[in-house]
Amino acid sequence: MDLKFNNSRKYISISVSSKAQTMSPHIKSIDDVVVLGINLSKFNKPTQFFICVTGVFVFYLIYGYLQELIFSVEGFKPFGWYLTLVQFGFYSIFGLIELQLIQDKRRRIPGKTYMIIAFLTVGTMGLSNTSLGYLNYPTQVIFKCCKLIPVMLGGVFIQGKRYNIADVSAAVCMSLGLIWFTLADSTVAPNFNLTGVVLISLALCADAVIGNVQEKAMKMHNASNSEMVLYSYSIGFVYILLGLTCTTGLSPAVAFCSKHPIQTYGYAFLFSLTGYFGISFVLALIKIFGALLAVTVTTGRKAMTIVLSFIFFAKPFTFQYVWSGLLVVLGIFLNVYSKNMDKIKLPSLYSLLNKKFEDRKIRTLAQTV
Repeated sequence: MDLKFNNSRKYISISVSSKAQTMSPHIKSIDDVVVLGINLSKFNKPTQFFICVTGVFVFYLIYGYLQELIFSVEGFKPFGWYLTLVQFGFYSIFGLIELQLIQDKRRRIPGKTYMIIAFLTVGTMGLSNTSLGYLNYPTQVIFKCCKLIPVMLGGVFIQGKRYNIADVSAAVCMSLGLIWFTLADSTVAPNFNLTGVVLISLALCADAVIGNVQEKAMKMHNASNSEMVLYSYSIGFVYILLGLTCTTGLSPAVAFCSKHPIQTYGYAFLFSLTGYFGISFVLALIKIFGALLAVTVTTGRKAMTIVLSFIFFAKPFTFQYVWSGLLVVLGIFLNVYSKNMDKIKLPSLYSLLNKKFEDRKIRTLAQTV
């Protein structure tokens, strides 16, 4: 940039080099959020929310069905960590392909941050997949739904957030509903295993932290979804590979899957593809609306997954599932309401009582007349 001063005519001439326009193409789209080639920044907030929620529900419902289908293969239950390894490998390939399609390929988040995110991602998905070898699918999903409270606690301690009474009430309703669901499940079809409970609880803790860490890193460094997926899952792939090699868990898994390639690798590819598309929309939700709303949406998706699980896979049923599910839905509504208090005006208890008193007074006067 050159500045030229001329005292006789008293003007300033500013010339901008043409290189400045090409120095950082990312600056032109610093607020752009692109998911699977769709630039969500061109839409308003309600449309962005609708697209993200639709993507999360469609792809993750297929993802959940395929996950349960894979673990229904006889003899596969001990190989949850190997499934996670294959899944991370596919995610890394998908992320690399998507990263090549965007203009700015630079890594923006520091490597140390990605090592932490990768460790948490391995804990979340690896422990979750492995827990299916010890728990039935609805029970595992119910435990995963309980991460709303840890996410709120993580938001308070990691990002210094504060939540209102509606958010807290939503978390309480969801937790009570999920606890009731779990108790009903243990009564109708007791299939609990202490190892599975420990695994899914550890996965829950990691999952609660990872949403806040991802949100903070993506907003601080303005990173793309494809960058986040590529580096976190490729580093996680190395973690799992080293772990399986050191524990001699790799050879038996490879031998088993080689005997059932379609039911393992074939399903795992579709499982990973739908999961990759789903995580892209989840990351978009986190970047645009924050971790808490993203968790609320994924919790609603998990409730729908449970319904489909009962439809496609034979399981005992009790109406306690319905009542507890409605309590969870109430919690989701309270959370959505807390985000849109300025648009959704619910009548207060005082206004309802006052309206009832006025109606009764009018009826009394009418009868008198």
